[in-house]
Amino acid sequence: MKTTYKTTGTCARFIEIELSETRIESLRFIGGCSGNAQGLSALAQGMEATDVINRTRGVICRNGTSCPDQLAKALEELTLPRAC
Repeated sequence: MKTTYKTTGTCARFIEIELSETRIESLRFIGGCSGNAQGLSALAQGMEATDVINRTRGVICRNGTSCPDQLAKALEELTLPRAC
């Protein structure tokens, strides 16, 4: 499954995420700091989404969020069951 998540409160505007079930196949930030985005993408590739969520949720840069925090929110939306 490939999707694009619109970020809020970060320099990166979008995150393109490709999952194979719950494993991250590819990840790309659109906008923001290129070096940090490429580094985070390389580190997360091949990992289970829940592991990345647990490691990046709550990382704050500015505006009460960050690119890693927005990644956690995107992955939560994609992988965690929703309440009815």
